[in-house]
Amino acid sequence: MAAVLAVAAVLAAAVAASSSGAAALNTDGLALLALKFAVSDDPGGALATWSDADADPCAWSGVSCAGGGGGRVSAVELANASLAGYLPSELSLLSELQALSLPYNRLAGQIPVAIAALQRLATLDLAHNLLSGQVPPGIGRLISLARLDLSSNQLNGSLPPAIAGLPRLSGVLNLSYNHFTGGIPPEYGGIPVAVSLDLRGNDLAGEIPQVGSLVNQGPTAFDGNPRLCGFPLKVECAGGTSRDEPRIPEANGGLADPGAAAEVGRRPPKRRSSPTVPILAAVVVVAIVAGVALQWQCRRRCAAAAAVDEEKSSSGKEKSGAVTLAGSEDRRSGGGEEGEVFVAVDDGFGMELEELLRASAYVVGKSRGGIVYRVVPGHGPAVAVRRLSEPDDGDSEGSGWRRRRAFEAEAAAIGRARHPNVARLRAYYYAPDEKLLIYDYLPNGSLHSALHGGPTASPTPLPWSVRLSIVQGAARGLAYLHECSPRRYVHGCIKSSKILLDDELRAHVSGFGLARLVAGAHKTAAGSSKKLGSAACALRGGAVSYVAPELRAPGGAPAAAATQKGDVFAFGVVLLEAVTGREPTEGEGGLDLEAWVRRAFKEERPLSEVVDPTLLGEVHAKKQVLAVFHVALGCTEPDPEMRPRMRAVAESLDRIG
Repeated sequence: MAAVLAVAAVLAAAVAASSSGAAALNTDGLALLALKFAVSDDPGGALATWSDADADPCAWSGVSCAGGGGGRVSAVELANASLAGYLPSELSLLSELQALSLPYNRLAGQIPVAIAALQRLATLDLAHNLLSGQVPPGIGRLISLARLDLSSNQLNGSLPPAIAGLPRLSGVLNLSYNHFTGGIPPEYGGIPVAVSLDLRGNDLAGEIPQVGSLVNQGPTAFDGNPRLCGFPLKVECAGGTSRDEPRIPEANGGLADPGAAAEVGRRPPKRRSSPTVPILAAVVVVAIVAGVALQWQCRRRCAAAAAVDEEKSSSGKEKSGAVTLAGSEDRRSGGGEEGEVFVAVDDGFGMELEELLRASAYVVGKSRGGIVYRVVPGHGPAVAVRRLSEPDDGDSEGSGWRRRRAFEAEAAAIGRARHPNVARLRAYYYAPDEKLLIYDYLPNGSLHSALHGGPTASPTPLPWSVRLSIVQGAARGLAYLHECSPRRYVHGCIKSSKILLDDELRAHVSGFGLARLVAGAHKTAAGSSKKLGSAACALRGGAVSYVAPELRAPGGAPAAAATQKGDVFAFGVVLLEAVTGREPTEGEGGLDLEAWVRRAFKEERPLSEVVDPTLLGEVHAKKQVLAVFHVALGCTEPDPEMRPRMRAVAESLDRIG
């Protein structure tokens, strides 16, 4: 954060210098200053000459510029300078960079994903540092790259197949002495024979593919991988291992290539039935049926209790069980109280306030944040109305005015977010003791009820194609909120019950902005946070499993303001629900779902032990299921900096289908 602020200060200084007529440092220089500010220790003073007072960085130590003027940087070479820090994403602004050579330093953290923008880069040498995490797949799109050396770091995950397709790779491909796991992708057989391939000192496993240039490699290229076998090593592969079904490959949970998600057997053995699988499947099915029955009874009682409570506070009631929203009709009979406001956010919403308040309303949901009704007007389609829980706290008249203005501003901001996979706010109503949000009514309930049972759940389990389509749509909706809307939203309360389904089972992300509206009920606009949805979600029971580790208090409840990386973690848990059919708390061995699945991956347990038993018959979907597992584990990385952005998650899921 300090580096970001420092770069912002440099940008401000450059703008000020420009406006005053002084020479301002060009864009390449500012990008390199971001690297300087990302360096926490420079014992040799290698960056001492890097100053924002220069017009360009061409005279800086370790920097070379292209000919022809313009001050465009072509090379950054700072080998063996003992620099400590990290690589900032601003390096992607060096669009003319051809060589980035920073070996034998102490740079840590991840290789920035934005490095894929350096389309002229021919040499990338980051050897002998402390870099960790996965190799960004985007490196495979560096069409000019001829030499890649990432050796002697702490990189992990599987070997990225995309690297093998670099069209100009001709010198070195050195990935040795890291922590790469899994098998060697067959794509590496397409690497030119002239390229010096070095995969030593990792934790690679399985048989070396006997394809292309891999057949011509000597054993030295693969030394130090105890679990590798096959030619040219003198370690024979076990020939009797059964490969009847895909097994979960050992992985670090990063975003995997969907085409390589499933482990493919090397020869078709005779199928051997195991009595454990059907027994476990039967136990799981019985448990799920019992759980659904108990949950159904509980929900019926809760819904009945909610309806009774609401009827007691309502002025009108029908024998059918319907109530109305006009709980304070006597108060409004005089033509409306001062401070009331009813706004149709959508121009196509034609329902009047009185019609809304007098229409039959049925309780369909209840939470700490309020009650949700299905309101059926005399004409037109049904709408969903959320009555927010905001009791009057006796604030002064001035404070109440500020609260109303804050509510209007936030509700209007929610209404401006328009996306096919985001629940659409149609109107809102504000009064000192009543706050209503009006949405389109989505008849098929939520993803949670579809997976785990509920009043709107179908008796037939969701097939894989429908589950994949739902999570793909939800990912696109959440990515829109994070990246594409006028404000960079934080949802703050992602869970499967917040993903609603329309009559065609399309996903609609709901509830964003509610955490802020409810938490801000007793705050003025000036005292509230600047990001919509930044208030932590009120989670109860098993819902705390959606909370990212960095946001949890010692007791497990949310402790910090919600973040976009927290949303990504919660969405990863939703993905695990979709592929396992389990609740977030239903792991085994006392673990929650995310920890249990991660352990299953590490232990390479069979797919049938973790996937939803109802999906086992869809043999064609096994590779896609494993790919979604990889995406989910990437989203739920304990370190928030290792989690992808929602846009990357959405793109990865779209590639699967």
